[in-house]
Amino acid sequence: MHFSFLSIFLVLTAVAHAQQPIHLIPQPVSVQPQPGQFRLNRATTITYSKPELATLAALLAGQLTGQTGLTLTSKATSAPSVNAIALVLTTTPDAKLGREGYRFNSSAKGVVITANQPAGLFYGAQTLLQLMSSARTQTDVPDANSFKSAPLEQTVPGVQIVDYPRFGWRGVMLDVSRSFFPKADMLRYIDELAALKINTLHWHLTDDNGWRIEIKALPRLTSVGAWRVPREGHFGERTNPRPGEAATYGGFYTQDEVREIVRYALARNITIVPEIDVPGHSMAILAAYPELSCTKDTSTRVNPGTQFSEWYANGTFKMLVDNTLNPANEAVYTLLDNVFTEVAALFPGQYIHAGGDECYHGYWAKDPGCQALMAKEGFLKVEELQGYFMKRVEKIINAKGKKFMGWDEILEGGVSPSATVMSWRGMKGGIEAAKNGHDVVMSPTTFAYLDYMQSDPTLEPRIYSSLRLKTCYEFEPVPAGTDSTRILGGQGNLWTEQIPTLSHAEYMLFPRVWALSEVFWSPQNRRNWADFVPRLEAQMERAEEAGINYSRAVYDPIVTVAMADNKLTAMLDTELPGTEIYYSIDDTMPGRYSLRYTQPLLIPEGNVTLRAITYRNGKTAGRQLTLKRDELVKRASK
Repeated sequence: MHFSFLSIFLVLTAVAHAQQPIHLIPQPVSVQPQPGQFRLNRATTITYSKPELATLAALLAGQLTGQTGLTLTSKATSAPSVNAIALVLTTTPDAKLGREGYRFNSSAKGVVITANQPAGLFYGAQTLLQLMSSARTQTDVPDANSFKSAPLEQTVPGVQIVDYPRFGWRGVMLDVSRSFFPKADMLRYIDELAALKINTLHWHLTDDNGWRIEIKALPRLTSVGAWRVPREGHFGERTNPRPGEAATYGGFYTQDEVREIVRYALARNITIVPEIDVPGHSMAILAAYPELSCTKDTSTRVNPGTQFSEWYANGTFKMLVDNTLNPANEAVYTLLDNVFTEVAALFPGQYIHAGGDECYHGYWAKDPGCQALMAKEGFLKVEELQGYFMKRVEKIINAKGKKFMGWDEILEGGVSPSATVMSWRGMKGGIEAAKNGHDVVMSPTTFAYLDYMQSDPTLEPRIYSSLRLKTCYEFEPVPAGTDSTRILGGQGNLWTEQIPTLSHAEYMLFPRVWALSEVFWSPQNRRNWADFVPRLEAQMERAEEAGINYSRAVYDPIVTVAMADNKLTAMLDTELPGTEIYYSIDDTMPGRYSLRYTQPLLIPEGNVTLRAITYRNGKTAGRQLTLKRDELVKRASK
């Protein structure tokens, strides 16, 4: 039989499509490739089984337009349709799927997504968007000219997927006090999290550096507390406000903006948990209402990033200015009652986070009112005042119909069993809280602090610690021997002292949130670093096409050093298997024609510089690492 060149090409193309690997993040519970593929085109429709799914269908249509340029119509129907994406709610609940799980079936005829609840259908739709042959995405509906060069026909591989989350709390925090992110940034941030099946956005709305939410009963919180003097440079090393200097940097969310952001998030199955951080971290409150501190310092300003604390090697610290609310002042609780009344009305979720972390007690110890309160309550230590304070805050929050949540320091003063603990100082606080009957969200610095450097300190903007992608991926939120029913899930935290823009926030989030999304969603036995790597690289390609910033630090060389018998040895490595390292110690620029690293290097005496760079699949992958011998010696000594 004679085959034309075109026939052979078509056969090979079909085989290639059939064998195309399925790269999804987070990894589903079960993925079974099937023969064939579904081709979306202008005639494809989105169908939905019940009228209440119309909004979800419209949302998916908009996402598909942004990703492909196709404008698809949607309609309600219970009948099977060809050339359709069908969103189907089960008539009899599927116990395996729960509220957020889904079943996904794609073939040449179309795509069928089935779930018990709309949340599951939404997540099935996010899986569909990752499966598409093109990863184009835009928050806004694009201009028609944007897709003149893009194929309007898109393909989805044939596959059967059964999927549901491991944890109910899959969170990411954004600190908007240190750096303010306007509404448009918040909406994009929500879109990016929702695509990864993150379902909780912890919104750190208040701190020493700005109060970001309108409270109508307390207008000075925003007219004063939302603004600070403009400063550039490294956070913690900036200059103090000058007398009479105008506070022009900042901003806040009006209550109408908060409602809009909350609605936007809920449509994408994200619950926003607001945080009002007290009794420490309260300088923005005290700039507006200085009488609520022990010192009553009327010169208090919203902090622009100056150093106002001293930290010691044993983990203790001293505040150089008073940033704490006075637990003995009844006006403090009146203010907080007003705040939480309005906050509770704006956020329909069940939790309000009240902070409770890093509270300095030195000013309380000197205050006559605090001493009198201690005597009245029979307290022997000033630290007990924080327990008193947090218990009163908990009662206020509970009275608004909300659950109280705080950082793990709330355990130190004793809180009711109904308090939920967010463990950030490692896993220890979460383990203790679970043993004492508290629900816990694990967000330890060791695995989940996304403001930390991602690579060698010489290659990243400086901050005091590092957290590599592979370490994020190795996070296990349920420690051995802990009651797993007490662990609600996990959370990555993005503090923004050194993150002034959304694009840099994306750089810090991704790819580490890609890893954490899998930690929080996928079964523990489905997590495998070697298997994650190709899916990571596919996600990088999607981010490139979508215009999402991300870090490639995972490709950078890693150096460790040792000194023995006065001989300095350097070991080079990378996080990703299969990455080649080339180096030089002769003051030449390293590249693919330089020496390839295969074994530890003996660094000779003298004014020597180690330079290393990585290649992957024949192309430059990471950034060049350059370290002088003196720096290598310093690292060896540590």
